Amino acid sequence: MTAISRRRTRRTALAGAVCALVVTGTGLTGCGGDDPDAGTNGVGKLQPGQIQSRTRTAAEAAEAVHLSGSVVTSGRTYTLDMRLKSDGGSGSVTSQGMAFRLLRIGERLYLKADAGFWNQADGDGDTGAADKLDGKFVKVPQGDPAYKKFSGFTDKDVLLEGLLTLHGELATDGHHEQAGVRTIRITGDEGSGGTLDVSLEGKPYPLRLARAGGAGTLRFSDWGQDFAVKAPASGDTVDYGKQLPTS
Repeated sequence: MTAISRRRTRRTALAGAVCALVVTGTGLTGCGGDDPDAGTNGVGKLQPGQIQSRTRTAAEAAEAVHLSGSVVTSGRTYTLDMRLKSDGGSGSVTSQGMAFRLLRIGERLYLKADAGFWNQADGDGDTGAADKLDGKFVKVPQGDPAYKKFSGFTDKDVLLEGLLTLHGELATDGHHEQAGVRTIRITGDEGSGGTLDVSLEGKPYPLRLARAGGAGTLRFSDWGQDFAVKAPASGDTVDYGKQLPTS
């Protein structure tokens, strides 16, 4: 028996015990034990379009979120592990075997990577310059193409607006479970337009998204749990200049 099966068995047993107490104490003849939405936030009974609207509203209103998984864009796969809120974000990004960290505080964006990353980005073999940037928080100029490209990974509102969309005809695809939390799943075009698991417990936050066309799978957790973002120490910061390497 799996851990999920055991949790479901315990939950069913507890519900049955509560039901028995209610029946014994009040003379009621039933407790709706066959209702999969019993004890939930009720969004499982809504139409799929309403569920999608509710989950977007909940996500937008949350102060913070932890996002992890993969995103495929412009033919490149990015593996993300980001903590995001309205005024900043931090975390790691990996693409094509190269990893780097991002930190945004307001409009200030920093990128931190090792010398190998900067050697590949620079492309001119200047190992001396790469060594100076190794392990440092490099300030990304706002006018640099890299700023627009990477700041989106740290912007909660921009990132979620672009992700929490299913394509095609919406439908529900049953009740499921993510990390021990009951969910209702909605799909676009029977899954080809993406699938989204929405929490049935507490607020209807999105918990798992499989993007349309195999463009990545993301998990969402720690909704509303604030975290601190602070500027790195001056000794750990480098101002690269007007423009980062374009590659």
